[in-house]
Amino acid sequence: MKTVQPRLSQEQGIALLGVMILALVLALLGAALLDMAGQEASSASGATDVAVSQAVADAAQDLVIAWFHSPHTSPSAVAALLTKRQSSSDGSPSFFDQAGRSQFIGTSDHPDLFLDASRSADPHLLNDAGTGMFRLLDDLGSVQELKVYAPGTPGLLCTVDATVTTAGSSARHAVSMQLGALEIPALRAGIQVGGNLGLPQVAPESGALVHWGDLTIGGDLTAQRVEDLPSQSDSALVTGVSYRDMSHREDRWLSMWIGGPVHLMQLSPGQSSSVVLPLNVHANRHPAPGVRRDHWGYERLKHLAKQHGTYLAIDREGLLYASGSVEPGHGMTPDDYLRSRSVGDTRGLIFIDTLDQKAPRADNLGEVRLSAGYLEAVLVVQGHVMAGPAGSGQSLTVLSPPAGGSGVAVSRSSVQLSDIHLNGALYAVGNITLDRSMRVFGAVAAEGTIATTHPGATMELWYDYEMGRGLFRGVPVVMRAPGTWMVRYE
Repeated sequence: MKTVQPRLSQEQGIALLGVMILALVLALLGAALLDMAGQEASSASGATDVAVSQAVADAAQDLVIAWFHSPHTSPSAVAALLTKRQSSSDGSPSFFDQAGRSQFIGTSDHPDLFLDASRSADPHLLNDAGTGMFRLLDDLGSVQELKVYAPGTPGLLCTVDATVTTAGSSARHAVSMQLGALEIPALRAGIQVGGNLGLPQVAPESGALVHWGDLTIGGDLTAQRVEDLPSQSDSALVTGVSYRDMSHREDRWLSMWIGGPVHLMQLSPGQSSSVVLPLNVHANRHPAPGVRRDHWGYERLKHLAKQHGTYLAIDREGLLYASGSVEPGHGMTPDDYLRSRSVGDTRGLIFIDTLDQKAPRADNLGEVRLSAGYLEAVLVVQGHVMAGPAGSGQSLTVLSPPAGGSGVAVSRSSVQLSDIHLNGALYAVGNITLDRSMRVFGAVAAEGTIATTHPGATMELWYDYEMGRGLFRGVPVVMRAPGTWMVRYE
């Protein structure tokens, strides 16, 4: 017995030491796991903060993009900066000068636009809960700085920097991107035709009637009576009332620019053949000083549609092909393809090519038949158009042109228009023929003429002032330039 007890004590001591070492190892392992869990939680919190901050910065930049599309909705402090201040070679408003240089010339240190929440006036403008530009982001964070300045890449429009903080952190995060611009030449008149307008037929009124803008005619104008020609008056009511429902036809913004003479088919009692035309009717402008008409080049619009819109082929039966080439059995009627279901269902820029998909000539022009009750689009047809809208169209609430000036801050009236069949622009290389009367909000141009198949069919148009500034609904004005988005931390 005396030889066994020391051995048992030694074995018990070794076992106790092992247990203590195991307990220590487990304690260290537990501490390490707790530390890792804390780090994971901190990392997850930090990742969430970064994601939220980037979302806030992106939302701020998206709002700047929206301002470019609707300058009249942007704050007065920035509206003038975001409008087109240059002129292209054809005189259209542009973001670029004729050498291709952007109108934005600032730097990051001295930007064209700089809003800073640390300055006394800007916090209210930026983040005020009631009126701030970014008030809808209040639950997520706030915008500390917003900069717009020259692009870093030639050919682009500008750089937009947004610096933000999140609601759960005071750390500042900044996101930078560059914008490119898509520029469609402006349509600076309500209706433009290259040839003669009107036929010597017995009809209650001329075939093309314009409110709120100009009527431009390359050739002669034939009208039934001088009373059919609306006069221009600053006191004219700004409404959606048709000319046919007016006892005296007048409009605030209508001017008629006519290359040749005005032919009147009827004289009212007491009138002589040398009747005096309204002062807003400018006839006999050829050969000098001429009539200015806007031209949309074939290759340019085709390229824009393929990049940012819809390109369609057409066959001799007038069927359209979304694939861009004529494939028998796969064609769609224009009515099926182009119809807008409701106001806001914008089809964007649509380009319908010639029969052989080459530059337009007299022998390769197809014919597009428009019978949809409502179409919301910028439609470019490299051919002829037969328009006979079925149905009564849609009601729109629109803005009139500015009263008393052309700036973004002048007064514009909200007007209700009824029975609108086309909400947008129609540009035809050939002729537009009316099989039924058609009401339009926007602009229409035909390099040929606008004709009617029977007396009484008319196109009555209310001009969209924004189209004179190169802004077309459904067509992007600016877009994020690929590969220019960057994030940095401060």
